[in-house]
Parts: sequence; structure tokens; C-alpha cells
Amino acid sequence: MNEKESLVLMVAIDSWVLSSRLRYHGTYVYAQNLIRQFKRMAETDPELRFCLFTSSRANNDAGQIGSNQGFEIRATNLLAHDRLWRLGGAGLAAARSHADLVFAPTASTVPVGRIPFVTTIHDVTPVVTPSHSRRVTFLQRSFLWWSAKFSRAIITDSECSKGDLVKIYGLPESKVSVVYLGYDAAIFNATPRNLETEAALLKKLGVTKPYLLHHGTIQPRKNLKRLIEAYRLMLARNRNLDLDLVLAGPLGWGYEETVAAANNGAGYRGRTVLTGALPDCDLATLIKGASLVAVPSLYEGFCLPMVESMASGAPTVAANASCLPEVSGGVLRYFDPQSVEDIAGCLERVLESEGTRRELAQKGTSRAAGFSWQRCAEQTLAILGRCGAA
Repeated sequence: MNEKESLVLMVAIDSWVLSSRLRYHGTYVYAQNLIRQFKRMAETDPELRFCLFTSSRANNDAGQIGSNQGFEIRATNLLAHDRLWRLGGAGLAAARSHADLVFAPTASTVPVGRIPFVTTIHDVTPVVTPSHSRRVTFLQRSFLWWSAKFSRAIITDSECSKGDLVKIYGLPESKVSVVYLGYDAAIFNATPRNLETEAALLKKLGVTKPYLLHHGTIQPRKNLKRLIEAYRLMLARNRNLDLDLVLAGPLGWGYEETVAAANNGAGYRGRTVLTGALPDCDLATLIKGASLVAVPSLYEGFCLPMVESMASGAPTVAANASCLPEVSGGVLRYFDPQSVEDIAGCLERVLESEGTRRELAQKGTSRAAGFSWQRCAEQTLAILGRCGAA
């Protein structure tokens, strides 16, 4: 091998998270956007080579990304066997591809084999706020432990998540790098609202009033039952406010309590609307038209929905929990997510003040502008380069 060839870094990308069943999950969005950035970078940098695994027998979207110079879509039947892939198949496929490194966009694959792994562990939700069955939680925690202990390096989404990883798994701080995520600025931006498009969408969704909005997968750690209770408490004590509550997003897991609370509105003012999953263009329209966006999550690693709302110029309030104040830069209004009273009070104060909403919109847009998928990819690639050269 000559000197020029020795400089080339071959990165195999674990495509497990691109399963079609995960399309609306934040980890899928992260992987898809990062991989597309890698593809563009490989086109112009002859020292970069990537291979992304796919299989015609797996329900996986990797093949939709396409190949180009320096970026290869590589077929492997191993991906069609979920358990085999996650317990060593990814490492075997990387070895067969003569990769220098495996990049795993989530902690879903055990980093075994002779090819070193760099893994993104977005957060430690299964440890801090478990919401699945004992069996599923055990499996999630097992993958987290293996990824944390045996990956050559860990990438995570926030300083908050880094602190959790270091504390829970006893990792040296030097092993964990923080890389903030990006968002799609072509879709989520502060350009003026298209009132005709907005009206058509609201009619389709059955939203007939100004509305308070939350978007994201319906699941327990999103804390939506308390949001519904806080919304109803706010309306009960303030007759000047008259809004719908719109919960936009697919049903994930453990959603039954939230759906029951939303449907049990007899005797309360206001109405809770569940939209289901929406295309990004509709979601952006819905965000821009919202009177206020609320993010009451109990725990997050980064929270793409919060950043998308800020970037879209929507006034946004959030829980004072986990990484939310860090990622939002302290420019929002915050509340205790465990307190229905505190959530209701925060919503009410902001909705009653046009000046506060305007300030939140302006500061949120400015803060969100610091995040981009290009920057995320560049920083991630720098970590991969250091690990590949080690």
C-alpha cells in the first residue's frame, strides 16, 4: 500500500436504525441526515470512503440513499437477520468490506469483531426513564452497556447525556464526545406563514381554534398526560384563553395513558387533537401557526422537536429537565415537568403576554441557527478520523 492509499479512511455504517418502522423516530432522522452529509463529503474528498449496508430482504431504507463516488451501498444478507446483525453481524460485514472503522448511529449493535466501533449513544433513557416491558428494558440496557464499554469512542448529543454516560458506566471523559445535532433548515425556518396552506391543513386535522402544540412520538417520557392536565387547568381558571391542544406525532409505545387522557375530555373546556404522524412539510406549517409550543419531556438527549420549533419562529416553552435548558441555551421559559400547576402557570403567563411570545420567538430562532447537520457531520467525521488513525 502506498502512502496516499494509507491515508484513506474506510468507514462502514451500521444501517440498522434505518429500519422503515423507525422512520419518525429521532434516531432515524439523525442517522439519515448524517449519512446524507457523509455522502456529499465523500464526493469531494478522495481520502474518504464509506459503505452503507443494505439488504433486499430487510425492511430497511438504506438503499434509498443511493451511492456515489466514495460512498457505496453494499448488500449483505446478514442485515435481514435482526438478532444476528445486532450480535456480531455488523462487525462481520464490516470486516468483509475491509473497513477501518464501524460507525453505529445508535446503541443498537454489540461492538464485537476485529473492526473497532464508534457509537452514538443519544441518551440513557432505558436507565433513567424506562417505559417498556422488563424484557425490552433489559435488552436496551444490555446494548447500552456493551456499546458504552466496548466502543472505541462514544458520541453523544449533549453535555447532559455525557455526564450521565460517565457517571452510570464509569467511562473516562475523554472517551465521550459531545456533538450537537442539526435540523432541516429548508423545512423548519422562520419564513412567513402561508395562510392558505395553513388553513387547509387545520381544516383537514379538525383544528378550529388557536392552538397549543406539542410534536413528537407519543410515549411516556414526553410527559403528555401532565401537559393535558395542565392545559385543562389553565383553561378552567382563565376564561380569556380559548385554545385547542394539538399533539402531533405517531403513537409510539406506552401511549395508552396519553390517548385515554386526551379522549376523556367530558366536563373540561378545550379539546385535545391527536393528529398521528405528519410529513415534515405539514409539521412545519403546524408549528408556524401555533400560539405556543410546549416541550414537557421528563428526559431527552437533545430534543429535535424543540429545536425545530425554535427554528420555525414559534414561541416555545420547555421543561427544566435533562438537556433542555442546555440545548435551548437558556433562552426559553422553563417549568417543572413533574408539576401540573407549574406547567399550567408557565403556559398561562406566556399566552397572556404577546411581548413574551415575541421575545421567545426571536431568541429561539437565533439559538437554533447555531445547529446544522453539516456541522454535526464535520465534527462526527473528525472523531471518526481520530479513531481510525489510532
